[in-house]
This record gives sequence, C-alpha cells and structure tokens, in this order.
Amino acid sequence: MRILSGIQPSGVMHVGNYLGAVKQWVTHQSADSLYCIVDLHALTLELDPSVLREQTIDTLATLVAAGLDPDVCTLFLQSRIAFHAQLNWLLECVATFGELSRMTQFKEKAERKGGYRVGLFTYPVLMAADILLYDTERVPVGDDQLQHLELTREIAERFNNRYGDTFTLPEGMLPPSGARVMDLQEPTHKMSKSVASPLGQITLLDDPRDIERKISRAVTDTDGEVRVDWENKPGVSNLLEIYAGFSDESPHDVARRYERYGELKHDLAELVISSLSPIAQRYRELRADPGALQSVLDAGSLKATHVAATTYQRAARAMGLYAPGA
Repeated sequence: MRILSGIQPSGVMHVGNYLGAVKQWVTHQSADSLYCIVDLHALTLELDPSVLREQTIDTLATLVAAGLDPDVCTLFLQSRIAFHAQLNWLLECVATFGELSRMTQFKEKAERKGGYRVGLFTYPVLMAADILLYDTERVPVGDDQLQHLELTREIAERFNNRYGDTFTLPEGMLPPSGARVMDLQEPTHKMSKSVASPLGQITLLDDPRDIERKISRAVTDTDGEVRVDWENKPGVSNLLEIYAGFSDESPHDVARRYERYGELKHDLAELVISSLSPIAQRYRELRADPGALQSVLDAGSLKATHVAATTYQRAARAMGLYAPGA
C-alpha cells in the first residue's frame, strides 16, 4: 500500500504535528511509504531564507529522531523534485476558483493576515500534486487536512474523467487519538507552528521543565469535572486527547481514571516528558552530523524522482503535452 504525507519546515515541530501525523508515519513506514518535507509550501509564509534552510534541516533531523528510518521509507525534500511544481501547473488548469475559495484554512489564514500571497490561495493544488505524483493510496492526516484531501480526490477524479484514467484516488488515515490537538492557552484553535503562543504549544524539543510548566498552566474551566466535551470543556478535552495520543487509548478511557484536573495534568506531563526526551536526545546527535543528514536527502531524492517522473509524464501525455513516450 503506497502511503505519502508531508510536513512544512516552518518551525520546531510540536505535539500536534507528532500525534496527528508523524507518529502514524513511523507506525506505517515501509518500503512503499514516502514522507516529504514540503519546503515549497513554506514559501507562503514570510520566512527569512537562511531561517528556512536551517529549519529544513531541523525538520529532517526531527523526523529521523522521531523514528523514521531512511533505510526503510523514502524521506525527501519537496523542492528537490521538480515534478511537484510541474504537476501543480497541470492540476491548476483542472481545479476551479470556487473550490479553492471554499477552503477553510485559506479563509482563516487570509483573515488573520489581512493580505495574502497568491500561493496561500493555490497551495491546496500543490498539495494535490504532492499526493497524486506518487500514486498514493493512503494519506495519514489530522482532521484539519481532510478538506484538502477531499479536494485532491475531486481534482483527480475530474482529471481522470476528462483525460483518461491517470491518477489513483487517495484515502485518508486518521489516528485513533491525537488527530485534534489544540493550543493549550486557546483550546478552540489548533496548535500551530505559525501562530506565536509560547505557552500554547509543546514542541518535541522542549526542556522537561518547560513541558511541565506549559501543561500545568493549560487552560481548563471551573466546574472541575474531567470528561470529554469539546463544546463546553475544550481545554480539558484537549488534555485528554493529548494523553490518549501518547498512550494509545481513547480520551474517554483516560477521563474515567481522573477526578481532578491537577492529577491529570501531573500525569500528562510525566507521560509527555518520557515520550519526547528520547526524541530530543536523538535530534541533538543527528544535528551534530550534517553530512549524514545530507546523505539522507540525496538518497531520498533519487528514490522519489524515479516514481514522480513516471507519473508526471503519464499526466502530461494525457493532457496533450509532448512528453517522453508521447
């Protein structure tokens, strides 16, 4: 089964990224899985070029530290595979303005920024290209990305109807828990690398004391009852979701063990620290050996290019472009 997913190098990875995506990646990695650092998507943000380059290597080191094995899966950098941008243009000639304008994430980000780059509007099409380029069957995603995956399927189906059977229609893979990790200080908003909220997010590289402090100060409510209730108790529900994501339980099972918020926060802090400390240690070892990380990217690019070239040429020929084999 071909699996593909990607992550932006737009900041230090947090537990929402880990539980909603990366933990699944590690579980399902195989010779037929591809995981991508989507640095082209990061260009929709206002990042200093030197910072973007540094964060790209940081992201690679974090993914390997979290358990992705380059000898097992294909781990690569999006911008090194030119076929992503090429297929993006073909798909932009199939997608519609109405589809893109309905994307919830675009509307939320555009509202925050006041103004926005065109890439922020069209990047769901590039995401579709990322997925379709590798004949992907399954895409591990958090629930905030399901709308984009559905758009990918709609574009692929329209292309296939118009130009012949070309693309595989991908299905989403949601984790049993941890797909919905929210900001610890604003639990009605998802935890995000692009929103500055130091106490609201726990990163994979946080010091244990910082993790304990952030969890202890997490917003809850005043009624004191530990239960899953996203509408009325988003803060407590979020803590239970995070706990369940790390312990591989259901949030409801976790809730049944606790009567007070303090006990829940104490145990959650211990669980998160014990889970993330080995990742942080491995990250530091990898960052001390940049040559090894470069070798990972070189090998991944070769493997990804072989697959991507075949799919792009098939799509280009279908649309009437003169491509090899036409």
